[in-house]
Amino acid sequence: MIKIYNTLSGQREDFVPQGDTVRMYVCGITPYAPCHLGHAMSYIVFDTIRRYLEFRGYRVNHIQNFTDIDDKIITRANELSIPPQELAEGFITQYFTDMDALNVKRADVYPRATEEIPKIIAMVEGLIQKGHAYQAGSDVYFRVTSDPDYGKLSRRDLEDMMAGARVDVSEAKEHPMDFALWKAAKPGEPYWQSPWGQGRPGWHIECSAMSLEYLGDTVDIHGGGQDLIFPHHENEIAQSESFTSVTPFVRYWLHNGLMQLGEDKMSKSSGRLITVSEALAKYSADAIRLWVLSSHYRSPIIYSDEVIASMERGRERLFHAAHVDHDAAATTLLEPEPYRERFIQAMDDDFNTPQATAVLFDLAREINRGHTEGLDVRKAYHVLRELAEVLGLTLEIEPTAPEIPPQTLIELAAKYGLDAKETTSAECVIRLLTEKRAGLRQEKKWQLADGIRSDLKELGVTLEDSPGETVFRYRKP
Repeated sequence: MIKIYNTLSGQREDFVPQGDTVRMYVCGITPYAPCHLGHAMSYIVFDTIRRYLEFRGYRVNHIQNFTDIDDKIITRANELSIPPQELAEGFITQYFTDMDALNVKRADVYPRATEEIPKIIAMVEGLIQKGHAYQAGSDVYFRVTSDPDYGKLSRRDLEDMMAGARVDVSEAKEHPMDFALWKAAKPGEPYWQSPWGQGRPGWHIECSAMSLEYLGDTVDIHGGGQDLIFPHHENEIAQSESFTSVTPFVRYWLHNGLMQLGEDKMSKSSGRLITVSEALAKYSADAIRLWVLSSHYRSPIIYSDEVIASMERGRERLFHAAHVDHDAAATTLLEPEPYRERFIQAMDDDFNTPQATAVLFDLAREINRGHTEGLDVRKAYHVLRELAEVLGLTLEIEPTAPEIPPQTLIELAAKYGLDAKETTSAECVIRLLTEKRAGLRQEKKWQLADGIRSDLKELGVTLEDSPGETVFRYRKP
């Protein structure tokens, strides 16, 4: 029996979904900047949970949203002088590139706030009709005092919330903790027509509307970072259960710990972050996944180059064990089933990935020992690959920096007016060319800019663009 720690109850509970299909909703990104390793941590965690549930025989209906209209998107788009939708679309594309590279399986549906406006408006209208929301000018607010259970997820009452929260003070509100369901459009902002005037949805209402639309009144698993417990998930519960009159809205609330860079949380708003693209330029996807999964998903994790480098060495040990040659004449079998049972026991215990990865390393060690002693290890390394796949590890050879003759890069740089004779490494020349291309694009010299991209691609270097950033990755030429 799988046991899961439920944030709502504060206890481990037997996992009993509503049927053979597990309904899982995971909060997605607000696409206004590149994804960082904090995002990667969360999506690797819930990808692993999904993979394990499927390994245990469940079908998982996985929904993950994009908040593609938001104050941060509008502000960033104005800074770049581009439409908000263009900004969001660019970073959504980059999100898929990053997550595919990390071997994160794609959700079944990725609804976007801008594509669900009619459903959101209908939900807001229903909350008003039931007395749980009220109009104030062209804004609509949820009436928190109408929900006697408000605060049950974060286990705080209204006075505690007001003391610890950043409250949007407005004279239009009946209570300071009332939150926006619909926001009146400001001059120059994108907007949609509604019964309350031109505006756009508030942050929380979109997830409730999408969840109800794609998963029904009750979700089995709702996931996200611990920083979403309040106010986002608290508000989701209030507006969803008030709208449907169905309890519970979510059966199991799962929240991953936060990633830290030094003593601070890694976040886009603080500017203290390492992007996924930056990390993948230094480390393999398997090493990054092993680093994330070496801590329990509910625990915080601190970024460390030394630790990830050690995971790279660990990945190599697993890789060699998963590809070891077998002795066709061997007759004594190395039995791997005890390791499979230990793996299941660990993952059944609230998805204890540190213990599960330890089992993989133990099995890899036994495979290497058994190979040395002439045992039949074929079944064992098939099991190793099977369990590694549950953790999202490919155990395949990762692309490495291509061996480009220094003179080739020097000549390529000279072709575009750059002197790279004193440059110390291939990576430095590639960065010089990337910066040169960025300048050419600003000057609208598209043909020359495309020439740099094509020339690097022939050498095994791929340039990937997103709003405000270009990164390079090594690929097989």
